[in-house]
Amino acid sequence: MEMKHVSSSNVDAIGYEDGIIQVRFKNGSVYQYFNCSESLYHSFLNASSKGRFVHQHLVHKLQRKIR
Repeated sequence: MEMKHVSSSNVDAIGYEDGIIQVRFKNGSVYQYFNCSESLYHSFLNASSKGRFVHQHLVHKLQRKIR
């Protein structure tokens, strides 16, 4: 999955493919969040606080830690 680096104190990069948002955190952890729309991904890209966005919009989704 192609990842885009973002400006954030907590999130290093995010990507989207086939309904999955993937988030790489500054600590090296990588999570995938399932059943996400492309519009949610674009909202994430444009969010002023990426960490807050994760907590408000992604943590309640089905997720998997991959690293």
